[in-house]
Amino acid sequence: MDQTNMYNPSVWNGGSAAAGSLTGQAKLVRSRIAVIDVMRGLIMLIMLFDHVRETLYLHMQVTDPMTIAQTAPSLFFTRLAAHFCAPMFVFLTGLSAWLYAHPAAGPRNATGFLVKRGLLLVALELVAVNFAWAGQYPPAVLFLQVIWVIGLAMIVLALVHRLPLALLGAVALAIIFGHNAFAGLSFTPGSFAQAAYTVLLERGYLISEGAVKLKVTYPLLPWIGVILLGYVCGPLYGAAMQPGRRKQQLVTIGLGALALLLVLRGFNIYGENAPWVTGETGIQTVMSFLNFTKYPPSLDFVLMTIGTGMLCMAALEKHDNWFTRACATFGGAPMFYYLFHLYLLLGMQHALVAMFGANHGERFGVDSIWPVWIVSLLLMPILYVPCRAFARYKRTSTQAWVRYF
Repeated sequence: MDQTNMYNPSVWNGGSAAAGSLTGQAKLVRSRIAVIDVMRGLIMLIMLFDHVRETLYLHMQVTDPMTIAQTAPSLFFTRLAAHFCAPMFVFLTGLSAWLYAHPAAGPRNATGFLVKRGLLLVALELVAVNFAWAGQYPPAVLFLQVIWVIGLAMIVLALVHRLPLALLGAVALAIIFGHNAFAGLSFTPGSFAQAAYTVLLERGYLISEGAVKLKVTYPLLPWIGVILLGYVCGPLYGAAMQPGRRKQQLVTIGLGALALLLVLRGFNIYGENAPWVTGETGIQTVMSFLNFTKYPPSLDFVLMTIGTGMLCMAALEKHDNWFTRACATFGGAPMFYYLFHLYLLLGMQHALVAMFGANHGERFGVDSIWPVWIVSLLLMPILYVPCRAFARYKRTSTQAWVRYF
């Protein structure tokens, strides 16, 4: 069994008798691996709030970075919470890739697995994900979003993961810290240079004319840095790492990232091309300070999200309760959850239009943000049941394809 699948949620769901049968070493392995699924599941649940917002509150658009004067605090912080999802998911993808390449039986080449899974993710983005968002195929605009960029980043990782970790770490930091310096460059429209720059560093159209347009919303290069960073951090979850030392290093890295963020952002030195300013109110000043660019993710954006994420992982490892078990169940079937929840939201939008009519263009929408929060919370137990069933099937199935979901 892959090391990333060594944690079995049924152990937690099986009651105290099953838990009591575990040896001390087995408990350490369980908590060490489980926290990855717990963290992944947590960010997937946070993501749900943002996707329900895009289903029911799409008429209240947000810019990137957000326009403070035109964004209510409730909408701002709902969107801000979702900022943690993509970087932590990509980071955990890299970390899990290291665990896959370093199982208990000894190192193995992960190139084939990463390439195949990366190609699958790109195909799913182009077809299944785009259909789920647009409700038709082909859509008027074919968006290349987070699943696409994770797939390409995995393919890049497949090609370089056998290089020395020190070199990969240096490349990761160079990308994460350096890419802001290349923001705002311009090239001849329609040229190869402009297309390459769009794919790597600029949110924009690759094809802007024709029946189907192609738009990059997740430029690739910074996410390569994040997935490499996750891979380099993989040894923190290796079998030889003591839990206390792992926690200490996670806390040190997390606090170091946030401290650096306070300095760079506090003095508007570097790392975010939109400087913060003093607002008309205290809350607007806080919003301005936390208003980071996601497309592509600025250095400050990565410092905030990955730094906070590492502190959360350090804190979550010791906890074993109903909430962490539920998060681990979601995190154990990430691709299944992602596709299932998008199609559930698509069906919900069509059902609401059929029942109440389209009150915002061709869509049904709510007039404030709080129904988004309520609907998201109500959907969580509904999503839990099929995700738990698929996670159980994934653990017991001998079919190769289930590993990719």
